Order: sequence, then structure tokens, then C-alpha cells
Amino acid sequence: MSMYSIGNDLYTGKRSLDIVGRRKIGFSVAILLVIVSIAAFIIREPNLGIEFRGGSQFTISGTQTLEHKPAYDVVAEVSNSVPRVSNVGQNSVRVQTQELDDQATQQVREALAQAYDVEVSDVTSTFIGPSWGQDILAQALRAMIIFMVAISVILIAYFRSWTIAVGAIGALFHDFVVTLGVYWILGLEISPATVIGLLTIMGYSLYDTVVVFDKVRENTTELTEQYELTYAEEANLAINQTLIRSLNTSVTGLLPVIAVLVIGVWILGADTLRDLSLVMFVGMLLSAISSIFVAAPLAVALAERNPNIRAHTQEVLARRTKDDPTAETESNEGELSGTMASERVAGGHRGQSSQPKRQKKKRKKR
Repeated sequence: MSMYSIGNDLYTGKRSLDIVGRRKIGFSVAILLVIVSIAAFIIREPNLGIEFRGGSQFTISGTQTLEHKPAYDVVAEVSNSVPRVSNVGQNSVRVQTQELDDQATQQVREALAQAYDVEVSDVTSTFIGPSWGQDILAQALRAMIIFMVAISVILIAYFRSWTIAVGAIGALFHDFVVTLGVYWILGLEISPATVIGLLTIMGYSLYDTVVVFDKVRENTTELTEQYELTYAEEANLAINQTLIRSLNTSVTGLLPVIAVLVIGVWILGADTLRDLSLVMFVGMLLSAISSIFVAAPLAVALAERNPNIRAHTQEVLARRTKDDPTAETESNEGELSGTMASERVAGGHRGQSSQPKRQKKKRKKR
């Protein structure tokens, strides 16, 4: 089948993935990933960049070779530390070591110039203190907390539902912790660019999540006026209706990041782009998954605790059983089974009644 046919069937309900009904599987995987990430934070030391741990940095410009072995040999003669060597563009090499005194710094500069056959003036040395990276980290954490609080208030005000806000924040927390956990477990270097990338993917994750929630709100606006679908079924239908859009958004968002990784880092050797592009790739991939399998199902699980929604669900199931005694029913946990009771027109809209109500401003009498 073509993508158009699949999207049409998902929108109308002819074809449906029972994501909400099987939400325990998604929750179990998400919780497991978070636990593994937190365990890695406790057990393993992070691979912090020079901006966080401090040290000396040397940049060799105009070199004819980009081999790393000469840099390792030079540093080994002066210091016992293991350097971190990376390429900067097509004719520069960057060497990072632990903090060196003035004499050792000058020795490394002269030895690097000789090893790479360049003038000593083409080898620049700088010292980076750990306080700069710590300031960046503190500001990033502060920005993340403010971001989450502001987003929670905005989501509650827009959707008029605290459950949706909790679902969105839960997905953001999952994306943040697991992405950082991937870096921690694989021993990838955590630099200020990594922190910036983490903040960037939070906005992307929120965008994809809001698209799903907007459809959930649209489908459930007139929930109590019909007895064909339960709240969980309406929410599951909304996830299916936005599934193709979410996949398209994720693919188009990941393609430029993949291009930076392949062309910029691998082919052109711009290692400085690696930290930012890699964290965005991992984070955007997780965001696409969490918006479908974590955010909306979590909001549904919390919403079903509402007495009105629970009563409506029981009424729908009772009528369904009365009409067809052999029909499969829904469990107490809200798991779905059976087929959708009615189809929706693909591309259709529930009307202005499903949109957020705006208060009319009173005109001042002149």
C-alpha cells in the first residue's frame, strides 16, 4: 500500500495501531531506559570536555597532515596525560591535554611545530579553566527549569488540562535523561555544544508532542455527547491520525542533522560540529518516539482517573456489550480491543467547537 493509503486508513480508523491500549509496553521500555541512564550517571564517570574539566589546548594551523599519532607522541614525552586530538577543518589539528605549566606548554608548542612541519607561530596555545564550563552548565540547568515551568503553565492554559502538561513534561524528561545517558554510557565527550543540543531537542520534542495533543483535544471535546468511543479510544485515534505527520516531521528534521554528521564531520573532518549534531540526532530520534509512545499515553492514563471520564467509559462499554454480547470489552486499565465504531473523514475537522474558547473583550462605551 502507498503511504497515502496507509495515512488515510489511520485517519479514518480502518487501520489502527493500539498504542494507548498497549501503553504498558511503552511505559516499561521508557522507564527501563531512564533507570539505565540514571544508573550510568551513578556508576560511570562522565567524559567531560576541556571546558568542564579545564586544561591546555593547542591548535596547529596550516599542517599538511591530519594524523593524530605525532600529537600523541609529543604529549607523551612531556606529560603523562592522554591527550584528546581532533581535526578542525581540512588543515588544522586540535590537541587538548591536562593543565600544563608555562615551561611544559612551550615545550609542547615547539615539539608540535616540529612534528607537523610548521612554524612555531602556527601553533597557538590557550588555557581553559573549568569555571567557564561550570557557569555554562549552571545557566543551562536554570534555563531548562524555567522552560519546563513556563511550558507547563502554557499547556495547562491552552488545553485546560493538567494531564496533558504532565504528559508533555514526562516526555521531555525522558528525552533529556536518555539522550544524556547515551552519551554517558558510550563515553562520548560532553561539551557546551552537547548542552546546547540538549536544550534544542527539548523544543523539537515539545513541537511534536503538541501536534498529537491538539488532535487528542479535538477528538475529545464532545466526548460525553457520544457513546461510540471511549476517551482512550478517541485519544488512540488521534495518535494514529497524526502518526504519518509525526513520521514526516521526524524524517525531514533528521535529514539535515544526518547531512552535518556525514558530510561535515565524516567527509570534511569538522569535528567541532560532532558534539552538537550527534546530540541532536539522538535527541530528535527519541523525541519522535516519546511523543507517540510516552506523552499521549501518559496523559490518557492520568485522564482516566477523572470520575466523569471513567463513568463515560463504563457507559460506552456497557452499551457496546448490550448491542453485541460477544464483543470484546475494555479492561479496567483502559486497554483497547476491537475496531473503531465509526470512521472519520480524512482531512476533516471537528469544527470551531473543538478549538480553545477565547473570552470576548468587552467594548468600552464611548
